[in-house]
Amino acid sequence: MATYLPRFYETSKVMKSLLQAEGTEFDNLRQAMNEVLEQFFVNTATWGLDIWEQELGIRSSVGKPADQRRAVIKSNIRGIGTVTINLVKNVAESYDGGTVEVIDQPALYQFTVKFVDTRGIPPNLDDLKAAIEAIKPAHLAVKYEFRYLIWDELDAKNLTWDQLDNKNVTWNEFETGGWLNA
Repeated sequence: MATYLPRFYETSKVMKSLLQAEGTEFDNLRQAMNEVLEQFFVNTATWGLDIWEQELGIRSSVGKPADQRRAVIKSNIRGIGTVTINLVKNVAESYDGGTVEVIDQPALYQFTVKFVDTRGIPPNLDDLKAAIEAIKPAHLAVKYEFRYLIWDELDAKNLTWDQLDNKNVTWNEFETGGWLNA
């Protein structure tokens, strides 16, 4: 800002102090404006999640982690329109964050949501189930298929039970296969 002022202010301690104070305030203003702008986008919203939930008619879930709240909001936004396999897939993937396959079984009046690259049960499954129940036709049933560790994957690592026990793997880590990449 000093470059816009006459040169005789360059040596003024009062003017330097004033410009420094104004510079700090302008920086704070810019930061506040950026923070407000972030609230307009679900992926970057923080305190604005309450507003998104209110706008979409979602019961506020302040105690939940922000990523789970964002998943519910994205699902509601994506879940508008005619229900198709792609719509169900988009809604499910917004909760899981991984690849989901939706298998239509019209003869059985059902479809299956299969989690392809997520092992175990996703942490936000209850919200996902509620979102799918809200968009699916009432005459269709929905089933969920999860992916876990299979023996062939364990055999491919050439591990004995003793070696596995030495890794201090919890049952949940074992079941979901999270320890395999470690």
